[in-house]
Amino acid sequence: MVTTRVSAWEVAAAVPDPELPMLTLADLGILAGVDQDGDAVTAWITPTYSGCPAVAEMAADVSGRLRAAGFGEVRVRLRLDPPWSTDLITEAGRRKLAEAGIAPPHTGARTAGPGLLRLGPTRHLVHCPNCGGADTEELSRFGSTACKALWRCRSCREPFDRIKEI
Repeated sequence: MVTTRVSAWEVAAAVPDPELPMLTLADLGILAGVDQDGDAVTAWITPTYSGCPAVAEMAADVSGRLRAAGFGEVRVRLRLDPPWSTDLITEAGRRKLAEAGIAPPHTGARTAGPGLLRLGPTRHLVHCPNCGGADTEELSRFGSTACKALWRCRSCREPFDRIKEI
């Protein structure tokens, strides 16, 4: 039976994201914490936005993996404050996104102050995750999920998803 907080964290951190399965919840910064009191574990997740349709699946996956690892009482709770930001995506997560052909977001989306975010069109140079070219354009602010936008590389002519900065 697993009995240490580190082990509970490691189990929960290894859960893949349901929409981006090449990344774990820890890679995305969605896993906000794991508290353990004896055999009872509470995992905290911060969804990418409060209406995220994958929340129930993430919670079920975290709970199932912790139970399978031997934890008796498992709770998964939402933590919405502080809100999730693309700045929480780890360097490993950004690398895995690029390797999967998805342009990672730039860091520094948050402004000074609690909960203030810069939202709007990208004003950064976006490199193509396929060829590395910098001659890219946004085709649609709306991509395959709410967190993505559709882009195209003018050099290799390939379309690609890009994670929006939040």
